[in-house]
Amino acid sequence: MQAGTLVLMLAVMTVGACGPDTGAGEDGRSPDALGQASQAASGVGDAGSRMIPQPLIPSDMKVAPEVERVDLTVPTFSNPTRVTNPLFPVSRQDSILMVGHVDGEPFRTEVTLLPQTRIVEWQDQRIETLVSQYTAYLDGRVQEVAYDLYAQADDGSVWYFGEDVADFEDGAILTKEGTWLVGKDGPAAMIMPSNPRVGDVYRTENSPGIAFEEVRVRSIDETLDGPLGPVEGGLVAEEHHMDGSTEDKLFGPGYGEFYTSDGSDVEALALAVPTDALPGPLPEELDTLHGRALGIFDAAKAGNWSVSSVAVHEMTAAWKSYRTGDVPRRIEPLMNHALARLTDAVNERDSERARQAALDVAMWSLDLQLQYRPQSDVDLARMDLWSAQLVLDAAADDTGAVGGDVFTIAYIRDRVLDTLHGADVVRMDTEVQHLQVAVADHDLAAASDAAGRLRHLLDEQRT
Repeated sequence: MQAGTLVLMLAVMTVGACGPDTGAGEDGRSPDALGQASQAASGVGDAGSRMIPQPLIPSDMKVAPEVERVDLTVPTFSNPTRVTNPLFPVSRQDSILMVGHVDGEPFRTEVTLLPQTRIVEWQDQRIETLVSQYTAYLDGRVQEVAYDLYAQADDGSVWYFGEDVADFEDGAILTKEGTWLVGKDGPAAMIMPSNPRVGDVYRTENSPGIAFEEVRVRSIDETLDGPLGPVEGGLVAEEHHMDGSTEDKLFGPGYGEFYTSDGSDVEALALAVPTDALPGPLPEELDTLHGRALGIFDAAKAGNWSVSSVAVHEMTAAWKSYRTGDVPRRIEPLMNHALARLTDAVNERDSERARQAALDVAMWSLDLQLQYRPQSDVDLARMDLWSAQLVLDAAADDTGAVGGDVFTIAYIRDRVLDTLHGADVVRMDTEVQHLQVAVADHDLAAASDAAGRLRHLLDEQRT
């Protein structure tokens, strides 16, 4: 791979995870080392299974007794990248979209299974893990990106082997706190039991001081409201954190994580493919919504309001027609809102608002296109939209927003590189590098020019 973001992100995990120091015991060893030493003294479990060394837990922290835990023995991994667990089917989910709100702002996450795998070493085993990219946006701007490592054990349980996480503020990486890697910062963590039962307890992250979550199963066999209808066999759990806070989490078969709530903050599944894929070619209505939105983005800049008005009329008719079919229930109101804002901006002849609303409508239309098109095709179109967003942000002289746009473009690139030919990879990487240099130089004009060239390259690939 060229000098891509994925290589740079995973390199951090190779040389050592970033995160706060967990301190040392009286003999100079870390609490994790002390915990491993105490566990090692017990040898093996009652059935002869090796026990997973556990890190020490602060004395004032409430955790479940070990008798309730189902994640204490070392599993084996014969075919780790074939995940058949229906409640965490990471190997069978190309792309997942979740929506909600955090701190009163709209929240969106895109979870994408990457084609690369990663070898980790743990408990005398070399384990091939899947790599999943988690990208979160708060109020339309990148907030967090993580590369997560997963594998399934022979008993059907799914395990978590680390994450390389970056949190953003004003378009720049603020911290990498929370990054951890198995064997360096703590043990592997069970993300989903093979056959969960009410009362089961397991730690989905088990590195106190870096990342810690303990989950208790509250109910099983629940019926959930899915994107396109009821989903049977759901699981309800309560997740406990080091600071004493809790989150309610739901998991659905064929989907994995389905719903999370923490006070007023909510993250809910909107769409997953191929689970929610629909047969047939791309509907003409979705093509109209995307194409006319991009047309308004250009027409509004030129003040061509007659063209924009006609386009809005066509988009409204297309959406009305498409809504008569199966529309994911969490996306429908968001598209309604975006299209209404676009209509108002065009009627008021507000160029900046119209161009931003047009990009929002185009983005939701691409989410719906996931049901009909390959994930990589949709991500290439998303990259085009973020390049257009960069041009708009540069025109507004918003340096922070442009910086975030460049990061977003680079992360989306990681999802599509394997689908491109060698020459196209070089051309795309060249423009992304030009974007990164322009941001480092605080040259928004150069960044806008590079974004324009990238859009032209993406248009060539589509045709």
